[in-house]
Amino acid sequence: MKIALGCDHGGYDLMQTVKAHLAVLGHECVDFGTYSKDSCNYPVFAAKAARAVAGGDCELGVVICTTGIGISMAANKVNGVRCALCSDCYSAEMTRRHNNANMLALGANVVGAGLALKIVDTFLSNSFEGGRHSVRVGLLSDIERGEL
Repeated sequence: MKIALGCDHGGYDLMQTVKAHLAVLGHECVDFGTYSKDSCNYPVFAAKAARAVAGGDCELGVVICTTGIGISMAANKVNGVRCALCSDCYSAEMTRRHNNANMLALGANVVGAGLALKIVDTFLSNSFEGGRHSVRVGLLSDIERGEL
């Protein structure tokens, strides 16, 4: 699977761990930065990763900042992106199954590396159930288009 990655300085170390883990699992990672721990602005990297997912260049995305909040908000500004901030495996499972989330956000200071990798694995190993959830996800798209 081709996965877009993006982080800021606060998420840099955890992103390196996630990136290495994904590579071991055989996933192709497209790293949209940042590429150091120098202070930077998370919306820049969230937007790049989100546009790759929304445009179909990458199937899914993972973005990381210190809390996961800002970078998830930025990613969700891109039409077609459903980025979920998850701090546990249950949320990661359900956001894929029920919300058809196509991006995962993590907070580097909220989850440790071990839990983060479990959350990533859970996110990637689940898929959208469709059915009654399709109507709800469709309504999210209606909001993006200003129709709701």
